[in-house]
Amino acid sequence: MDRRKFLEISSALGVMSLLPISCLSASSPKYKMGYQLYSIRDEMEKDPVATLKALKDMGYEDFETYGYDAEKRTFYGFKANEFKTILDDLDLSVSSGHYGFSELATQPDDKLNEFVDQCIEGAEAIGSRYITWPWINEVQRTLDGYKSIAKQMNLIGERIAQAGLGFAYHNHGYEFQEFDGKSGFDIIINETDPALVKIQLDLYWVMHSSKNTPAELIAKYPGRYVMWHIKDMDKVTRDYTELGNGSIDYHKILPDPKVSGLEYYYIEQGGNFTESSMKSAASSAAYFKSDLKQYL
Repeated sequence: MDRRKFLEISSALGVMSLLPISCLSASSPKYKMGYQLYSIRDEMEKDPVATLKALKDMGYEDFETYGYDAEKRTFYGFKANEFKTILDDLDLSVSSGHYGFSELATQPDDKLNEFVDQCIEGAEAIGSRYITWPWINEVQRTLDGYKSIAKQMNLIGERIAQAGLGFAYHNHGYEFQEFDGKSGFDIIINETDPALVKIQLDLYWVMHSSKNTPAELIAKYPGRYVMWHIKDMDKVTRDYTELGNGSIDYHKILPDPKVSGLEYYYIEQGGNFTESSMKSAASSAAYFKSDLKQYL
């Protein structure tokens, strides 16, 4: 292949990576329809089993947990092995969980390592593939804070990788604040090892706070964005809302999952429910199945 032909092909591939998935091949991979259980936390507190059954009836098959009790090794009041039995009986899976790393970010390494091991034990017991860092405390959202956390993420990712699991970081909007032209997101993605620290890209927060589209972020580091959070933005308040009820046109901005390296996605709505968390979960499921599942 001559140099001119190579450049033409490379240019074409670069353009393709920035196209929304609706413009690309229909032979995209298919995934289980996932839900982040924090979206329905009020019902999970009342009756986890009944809530999971209701979500299954809506079409959800895979979940992301929150609120793991590391000391007791419990999920929603159930021992990890008991929760796994519940999932198996319902033919459901949990592929990732949000774990409370931010509270230990300033603790000694031995304390953090102990927590990581507890998380590994819990994730393994319920068959999860990923352990995800979901939040950075406000006091740590500084240039030095992000740099320190990036170092910790590398260490955590290495420890989790040794156990045969994956580690990821979930973004919000505050990471896109810049410090002399460099954002917290830039620091995290550039100063962590891509083999050890993957990204769970929250598409809502990218559209809310980033200068880039999801596809543009992914094009810079293809293959690293192994999970997505999919949620909509209220047309007036810019708060969360049900899928199809807001201002984000996922037909236009949904990235190409192959370029992303996507393994799992989770629909989410952290609050601002039109009626209730349960009805919002059902509404988002119905919209996703009718309008967006064709892409995933």
